Amino acid sequence: MKKLAMAATFLLLTIGSSAVAQTGSSSSGKQGPWPAPVGHRQPRADEVPQGKDAAADKEKREDAELDRRIKSICRGC
Repeated sequence: MKKLAMAATFLLLTIGSSAVAQTGSSSSGKQGPWPAPVGHRQPRADEVPQGKDAAADKEKREDAELDRRIKSICRGC
């Protein structure tokens, strides 16, 4: 009987704490952003690799060529 009471108490505590976690309510009443888990956080700018992208270079060359052609069309802009 003692083992059954211990198991019931453990089960009640486990279910009760998960129900509070799902509703988001807390005893202090403060709500704010929680930090993301380490595997799911947004990378900072210094953590992103600064590699040259061939597609971006090609796009810049095409934009420069287009700007050179439009310059004669659009005067005084």
